[in-house]
Amino acid sequence: MNKNRIKKIIVIASEPASFFNFRSELIRTISRLKYSVTTISNSMSAQQSSEIASWKCEKETVAFSRNGLNPVTDFKTLFNLFIKFRAIQPDIILAYTIKPVIWGGLASRLYKTNFYALITGLGFAFQGESFKRKMLGKLVIILYRAALKNSKAVIFQNKDNRNVFIEKGIVAKSKTFVVNGSGVDLENYSVEPPSNSNVSFLCIARLLGEKGLREYAEAAKIVKNKFPNVEFNLVGPEDPSPDAILLSEVNSWSDYVNYKGPTEDVRPHIKDSHVYVLPSYHEGLPRSTLEAMSMGRPILTTNAVGCKETVEEGINGFMVSIGSTIQLAEKMIWYIENKHKIQGMGKESRRIVEGKFDVREVNKEMLRVLEIK
Repeated sequence: MNKNRIKKIIVIASEPASFFNFRSELIRTISRLKYSVTTISNSMSAQQSSEIASWKCEKETVAFSRNGLNPVTDFKTLFNLFIKFRAIQPDIILAYTIKPVIWGGLASRLYKTNFYALITGLGFAFQGESFKRKMLGKLVIILYRAALKNSKAVIFQNKDNRNVFIEKGIVAKSKTFVVNGSGVDLENYSVEPPSNSNVSFLCIARLLGEKGLREYAEAAKIVKNKFPNVEFNLVGPEDPSPDAILLSEVNSWSDYVNYKGPTEDVRPHIKDSHVYVLPSYHEGLPRSTLEAMSMGRPILTTNAVGCKETVEEGINGFMVSIGSTIQLAEKMIWYIENKHKIQGMGKESRRIVEGKFDVREVNKEMLRVLEIK
């Protein structure tokens, strides 16, 4: 083998936006280390393609269906990934989110190269007790086992998710690593002191039931009856998941929740808020919460996997039970009645982010696992 050959890495995600929202610093760092980087995802816009090129990276397109399992479309994805791998001849493949991990892992077994999986959350198939979810969960476990059998390492964003994979026999503990989420760029999300106006709550999430949005709306309704001048804002896109909340339902909350739609930049919304709320049922480690913490906002979230890692109880925020509208409303009222404590708790959020979630420190750990120097 030619020792002077530039090493190649492929990074796979289903949606190209995630490269820019979550992995831009990591990809650019790898590129600066003189690796040839190629991204694989669903098709990019002209603007996205131009930005990827500015990172000195190549991009390839493979179609990933976002939800459900369709033997025909998924086999096409698997086959096309293998073709791309054979053409590019990568030394390392890094895949994240469920379908890139499963189909990328299976294709890498055919190609036989160093495959790394990043598990950013357990998702729909691992949650709930319905027959449909249990059957889907069993199938996904089988696919994960096959995809990760020859993986070099599997990286998680919290210990609970890692333990699930180990307990279900998906991956050996010796192959697993835990990093502190995706990290956050502390320079890009600098502290913005909250205004002296009426308390404003903010939730940023895709329109999904398991993000706790119905509980957020119900709690807002309770609180608005007592404090009519308090604002509750919601930012986030629609989602094709079976767990999706229809826009018509979100609009029915308009008397107590201001739905702002999707956004390319969450910072103005965080700046205009006092408290960040995420009543999610499960997460890997929520990036939106880290962004709000970085900008100096206290947190109100659940004691769910992934969420609890962001809160030091009573120091930078509070945790409530999953699905508890009443507890959520009670803590919202506490913030309103103790508005003078909001800025100080927000400073604690920033301290926690600086200590644990700086994207540069997270990426150092990622590079160490990937054995990239």
